[in-house]
Amino acid sequence: MRTVHEVSELTGISVRTLHHYDAIGLLKPTEVTEVGYRLYGDEALRRLQVILMFRELQFPLKEIRAMLESPDFNMKEALAQQIRLLELQRKHIDKLIAFAREIQEKGVQEMEFNAFQKSEYDQYAEEVRERWGSTKAYEESMQKMKGKTAQEMQAAARKMMELFAETGALRGCRPEDEKVQEKIRELQDFITENYYNCTDEILRGLGQMYVCDERMKRNIDKAGGEGTAEFVSRAISCCSR
Repeated sequence: MRTVHEVSELTGISVRTLHHYDAIGLLKPTEVTEVGYRLYGDEALRRLQVILMFRELQFPLKEIRAMLESPDFNMKEALAQQIRLLELQRKHIDKLIAFAREIQEKGVQEMEFNAFQKSEYDQYAEEVRERWGSTKAYEESMQKMKGKTAQEMQAAARKMMELFAETGALRGCRPEDEKVQEKIRELQDFITENYYNCTDEILRGLGQMYVCDERMKRNIDKAGGEGTAEFVSRAISCCSR
């Protein structure tokens, strides 16, 4: 058995992130001692390897959990899929390197963008999601996405960033202030309308994710200013409808 600090040192991910994985049910410790220490056995570490590999492949935490909780999930098959995704990723990077070298040697001859396309990777990643995704929220999200154009999805993403920016502008207020809570309710309603039914429980999980997921935290802070992700998370924690 390894303690949460030992797992953190072994993997390079923070103790806080491991606590978050536990809170959202993504990675539960094998055992919790009487004094509250989390202990992780070999099976938990194998699950963590799968989680971290999918994270490297840019899969969101909710999708990873949906895949791992699928009754049909097969670790061996998932590893084969991860290898395939990594190969496609390497193929894409090799194309970009070759394209950059060509520009370096010959200069820009014409407006060429084929090297930036990731359609093969994206298609295979979507197949992996469809293979394992089984939670109600995931299925609902995929259903809503199918009915939207790329422009509509981009517009929805921009609107969400605008909501984070508007909330970030209120960082001088207390998280429980009504005008802050109004923005949190607006965010929750927006997620429900555009992605999936964002229950209070799901919203609390998102609030934790906003500070534990480094990429998400960075994007939110970029939209609303330094500290916005932390502020939104605190505001969600004291939200009541």
